[in-house]
Amino acid sequence: MAKIHGRSLHYVFKIGDRAKTAHFYRDILGMKVLRHEEFTEGCEATCNGPYANRWSKTMIGYGPEINHFVVELTYNYGKKTYKKGNDFVSLTIKSREALQRAKELNWPILDNNILEAPGGYRFRILDEEQPSDSDPVQKVTLACSNLIKSISFWNTLLGLAIYDKSDKTAVLGFGESQAKLELVEIGTPINRGEAFGRIAFSCPYNQQEDLNKKVTEHKATIIHPLTILETPGKASVRVLILADPDNHEICFVDDESFRKLSQVDPKGDELLENFIKNDRS
Repeated sequence: MAKIHGRSLHYVFKIGDRAKTAHFYRDILGMKVLRHEEFTEGCEATCNGPYANRWSKTMIGYGPEINHFVVELTYNYGKKTYKKGNDFVSLTIKSREALQRAKELNWPILDNNILEAPGGYRFRILDEEQPSDSDPVQKVTLACSNLIKSISFWNTLLGLAIYDKSDKTAVLGFGESQAKLELVEIGTPINRGEAFGRIAFSCPYNQQEDLNKKVTEHKATIIHPLTILETPGKASVRVLILADPDNHEICFVDDESFRKLSQVDPKGDELLENFIKNDRS
């Protein structure tokens, strides 16, 4: 199989309070709503978790998804809290400005410049000027139970390059300028709780079938087979969803269609605010 030309896209968080969460991402971290979508029933590919109900998706970040790693916030109507596991460690952002806003708005700054979002998700903020010519998001850190086994999966099977490695940590990615995945061995089994997330990458359409064949031959866990998913009023995309040795969920979407789907909607913020205002769940 040829080398995968992957692109890091986003990480998914389940949220229980859209108003408080929006405040954190917009007013503390300084991100912008890129698009907002509402769905009447659960996602075929379990994008919103194991819930067959009305839900919404909000993409939020420092710039367009075509060249920024962003956050996907999934909200299940009526579900207000999620039990956290030990699977997600942190998302690292280079932004002295976020720390300044946290101080000004009295948002707690924990040890090591950690900001905790509603729901308990942690963001490690690097006390450096936020870059204007590159993505402030540096990496997503996930816990693993066996680093050697995880590296074999992510590097050997999926093709992410190793950028740094120590006895207990490894940093991997598809490109020097892209947000990275950091794996940290914690020495205990990974418990994903109810709040488990999902990391997403894109790759060219013509590489998806080869990837699907490869992970199938290696008997990797496939959560959702290679399938075209519909988004009403937007481009359809083909996705493959699998899991690593610790059951961290991974989505590979075809890059060509995703570039169309992920275009910034200038009305995204207004849509989110309207649905927050009218939410009676």
